[in-house]
Amino acid sequence: MTGHTTGTVPPTAPRPEAAVGTLVLVRHGQSTTNAEGRFTGWTDAPLTAHGEREALDAGRQLAEHGLLPEAVHTSLLVRSVHSAELLLREAGRSWIPVHRTWRLNERQYGALTGRRKSRVREEAGPARYRAWRRSLGGVPDPMPEEQLARLRADPRYTGLRPTGVPAAESLAGVIARVTPYWADVLAARLRTGSTVLVVAHGNSLRALAAVLDGLSGPETEELNIPTGAPLRYDVDAALRPLVRGGRYLNPERARAAAASVAAEGAA
Repeated sequence: MTGHTTGTVPPTAPRPEAAVGTLVLVRHGQSTTNAEGRFTGWTDAPLTAHGEREALDAGRQLAEHGLLPEAVHTSLLVRSVHSAELLLREAGRSWIPVHRTWRLNERQYGALTGRRKSRVREEAGPARYRAWRRSLGGVPDPMPEEQLARLRADPRYTGLRPTGVPAAESLAGVIARVTPYWADVLAARLRTGSTVLVVAHGNSLRALAAVLDGLSGPETEELNIPTGAPLRYDVDAALRPLVRGGRYLNPERARAAAASVAAEGAA
């Protein structure tokens, strides 16, 4: 299965001959709001026990496949930070450099934050719900002013100008804020031949995949990133993926989990 959804390899397995660097994308383990079927956005939600196991399993997969990252990049949200810590501990890489950035945060879901997806779908209708959740341009209503003011006062974001914490975002907006981090930070590391790990969120990783693979709007809409499933991209000297969509280390599990993500809110 490619990412737009084998056997054990010894440690330090070589890259494909044409590759110059390897990027590994991992969505954080299941959070409490994932388990409850809620929109989370820029709010913090801890991992569930299942989510912690997913993060540990992701670390085991990296070790088994010889993917030894030399640096890890996370968002500023606790579920991303904690997942990366668990993953690296399990992979024996807790000592590598860690870089955190708001640019890898989840999409800002505005007024949908904290709401159950099934209830939103029922109230808004399937078409509007899908546009908010999957399309490039759909933007939910803005977060209420008082809630937004608290978010903007969070110490994690005090270095940003006020508009740096949006009241709501489209997926296109997420792509716009992720792209400079890809170009200025991640791409530079890959050009040195590094193996780079990103532990982030469903939408920030969709945004990275859209940039890497040059996805069309419909392709981006259909892309679902499951929790705790390492996705490997080997890139050439022009930073083009050798395999469009990358490859999941456990494709069967990733396929089933991606289908569950696609169905969220329908029940």
